[in-house]
Amino acid sequence: MKQNIHPQYYPEAKVKCACGNTWTTGSTAAEIHTSICSKCHPFYTGTEKIVDTRGRVEKYKKRLERSVQKQAPKTVKTSKAKK
Repeated sequence: MKQNIHPQYYPEAKVKCACGNTWTTGSTAAEIHTSICSKCHPFYTGTEKIVDTRGRVEKYKKRLERSVQKQAPKTVKTSKAKK
């Protein structure tokens, strides 16, 4: 194995989440910042949290609403069969 090519390993690296949760882990970075963790992730908490930075969810909902209105149930004309 080559010497002096590996980064420094921090066995007690501190991880901080945007929700305020902190823990320690081993890493090549001394401090890590995350935006989501197991304490605030919807998969683990069972709550839905929509992160919408550009209004894309609202835009999608409006588009979906318009498409549903266009697909209103159409009446079907039935012709009487001749006997």
